[in-house]
Amino acid sequence: MCLAIPAKLTSTEIIGDNRVGTVEFAGVSRSVFLDFVPEAEVGDYVLVHVGFAVSRLNEQEAQETYELLKRVGMAANPEPAGDDAFGTLVAP
Repeated sequence: MCLAIPAKLTSTEIIGDNRVGTVEFAGVSRSVFLDFVPEAEVGDYVLVHVGFAVSRLNEQEAQETYELLKRVGMAANPEPAGDDAFGTLVAP
């Protein structure tokens, strides 16, 4: 099974021939490739799968996706880190 996690895009840059961004989810920042979502801008939510942002989604969709992950036991949210925090992801 493949899983993509919603994350908020916080910055972008060009590295070589690739557009790379920093995303934040569960209070953790990660670098991801943005080549599959050239329209993504800082502040957008994207679905991240193995280091690639694979699609954009709005904040409501991101929150709903995360709620589904919580319901199936793949995410926990012991202490929110802010208004748009998704909590802590846990392995099944």
